Amino acid sequence: MLTVVPTPIGNLEDITLRALRVLRQADFVIAEDTRVSGNLLKHFDIKKPLLSFHAANEHKALESILTRLKEGQKGALVSDAGTPGISDPGFLLIRACIREGIAVECLPGPTAFVPALVASGLPCDVFTFWGFLPHKKGRHTQLVQIAHSEHTIVLYESPHRLLKLLEELQLHCGADRPICVAREISKLHEEMVRGTVAEVLAYFSQKAVKGEIVVVVAGKTS
Repeated sequence: MLTVVPTPIGNLEDITLRALRVLRQADFVIAEDTRVSGNLLKHFDIKKPLLSFHAANEHKALESILTRLKEGQKGALVSDAGTPGISDPGFLLIRACIREGIAVECLPGPTAFVPALVASGLPCDVFTFWGFLPHKKGRHTQLVQIAHSEHTIVLYESPHRLLKLLEELQLHCGADRPICVAREISKLHEEMVRGTVAEVLAYFSQKAVKGEIVVVVAGKTS
């Protein structure tokens, strides 16, 4: 069996009792970065073999992981933070397990875009999660689609590219489009900056941007 285990995106208290039980009962843990996951397991006094599974090696590592699971071993899939498969490695392994008839379960748990969306104050009855936009090919097309969407859009962005994204949103969506930028969710310096694109751009232009970023964009109203 493969169990997908969400891990804290900041505050370690966000891990669930069920997640800890699954990690303790697993025969091995499949990790995006074994150093990051190793620190998490060490914090909770869990000693398990760690297998590396990330964007650069997932095709190569896939067969050996499948072999272990077919032999009846229990594997727990984790990413560095949040739920594997949501803008993190995991989809390839989950799909392969399903095709091979290996049982897959996914635990509920931390995912950065959900608290950002809910706390944004923007409509969340209908929304689209885009994750990270492509850096080059297809980026302009997606920005145009975002600008014309009538429902809320949720994006991920790295701190060093946030200003560029906000400038692009101002160009395509207009300076007055309501947005919310959520930073360092669940961590000590968590911040929710709400306002128009122009206001949020002006705010972040005056400070160094750090931490994981979620950008929530209101839908077009006219």
